Amino acid sequence: MPSRRDDLPGTLKRSPAKAQRTYRKTHDNAVKGCGEGARAHRTAMASLKHSFEKVGDHWEPKDRKGPSDPQDARSGRSARRGGNTYGGVDVLGHTKEELYQRAKRLGVRGRSHMSKNELAEAIARKQD
Repeated sequence: MPSRRDDLPGTLKRSPAKAQRTYRKTHDNAVKGCGEGARAHRTAMASLKHSFEKVGDHWEPKDRKGPSDPQDARSGRSARRGGNTYGGVDVLGHTKEELYQRAKRLGVRGRSHMSKNELAEAIARKQD
């Protein structure tokens, strides 16, 4: 269980304390329910993405709480079927123009011809 700072993923170590607490608490509860492993990590990341967005090498609070991508918005069996999570970029919470401006700051090439989802994917690749 990630009870210490050393046990957190690297991006969370550079994030606000509230993001770290959110991940830890959800992960610990998921471990109690389904055991240690990838499922507990995915559950904790989903919870984190509801309130935080990955920006660069850390997580920042979102302006509004809620799902950040179409995969996160699904529930039940359909949520387990996979889908693009856009690397923590809040696709549903930003307009195409906001994502375009962010891609511009990151130096994403070809951004003027990209759709909203393509911009989110490009931003996620640049942040890794």
